[in-house]
Amino acid sequence: MATNNEYRLLGRNMLYEGTRSISNRKSLLALIVGLVTGFCMAEFFILASPSHHSWIPYSGHIRGDVNDPHNSRALVDSFGPDEDVGKHEHVNENDTVAKQLYKEVRVLCWIMTNPKNHQKKARHVKRTWGTRCNKLLFMSSDEDVELNAIKLPVGEGRNNLWGKTREAFKYIYTHHLNDADWFLKADDDTYVIVENLRYMLYPYSPESPLYFGCKFKPYVKQGYMSGGAGYVLSREAVRRFAEIGAKNKTLCRADSGGAEDVEMGKCMEKVNVTAGDSRDSNGRGRFFPFVPEHHLIPGHTDKNFWYWKYIFYETDEGLDCCSDHAVSFHYVSPNQMYVLDYLIYHLRPYGLVMTPDALPEKIDHKRKETTEPKMALPPSAGNSSDKS
Repeated sequence: MATNNEYRLLGRNMLYEGTRSISNRKSLLALIVGLVTGFCMAEFFILASPSHHSWIPYSGHIRGDVNDPHNSRALVDSFGPDEDVGKHEHVNENDTVAKQLYKEVRVLCWIMTNPKNHQKKARHVKRTWGTRCNKLLFMSSDEDVELNAIKLPVGEGRNNLWGKTREAFKYIYTHHLNDADWFLKADDDTYVIVENLRYMLYPYSPESPLYFGCKFKPYVKQGYMSGGAGYVLSREAVRRFAEIGAKNKTLCRADSGGAEDVEMGKCMEKVNVTAGDSRDSNGRGRFFPFVPEHHLIPGHTDKNFWYWKYIFYETDEGLDCCSDHAVSFHYVSPNQMYVLDYLIYHLRPYGLVMTPDALPEKIDHKRKETTEPKMALPPSAGNSSDKS
């Protein structure tokens, strides 16, 4: 039989083993808690990162998400090359029609920019597609020697975009109305194929009150044009804007607030400027508010995304989204402007020679105006025609 000493020894051993078992369980629990906490923290920092990583699953577009390329904030810190990438000629290229349209459809392009973007973005517009405009202007709140930027009497920021647009068109009316037939407004992250713009505008008279772009349907009965995709006004549209709309606050907003493109749409409608249909003969769009991939790749944007609710005309995805003579894309980074320039104007599949489509017939704008009913302007709208 066991002695009292043996019982006491056995009890101490059992107590020691129990204590060690409890300690091991506590250590295991602490390890599990630590792993879970670490994983959660890692997920938090990954998702909070301003750059989108390939291992994060795509969950659709959320307007305002900094990881969304649709959001201009994603391009705030993007720079293009310091040096000009250069250019070269194509000896066998036939640009006869393009040169003809350059003379017959004169386009003044004005670029909405700001002092912070003069070097980061605007200069790359000047080095790429801006060279193909008949006249190129940069509208800012400060001067710039390289850009020859025009200093407008307006502040910067999103709350001043409408004010800047209004002042820009007033400046153009005063100084450049007879320098062009059509007047294109674009952002410093918009890329434009100017030859295709001239081709689209060719049938129309600049003396008709028209403007074209990517048409959205809210807020304005006849629709309004997306500011980011760019929009183009005829000479008559600019004249009506400056002589009638900008002088009557009941027609066009007098302060700098409001959404630039919506306010322009409201103003155009009230001065009887028609919001035209810019689609091609196949019903495909020409002006686009996003980069090409967002329009070309089916399913890339969720159908609950705001774009599908705003777009005026029913729009397909895939290649049927976009005209072969597309005019513009938005949210294009400075580097991507040079890439697009190369792909459009230099890259050629050997052995394939494209013959340009025949130019469409001109539209008789005088006959068109006499057959279409006009909206009545308020009696005070046309009192003054002095240029300012």
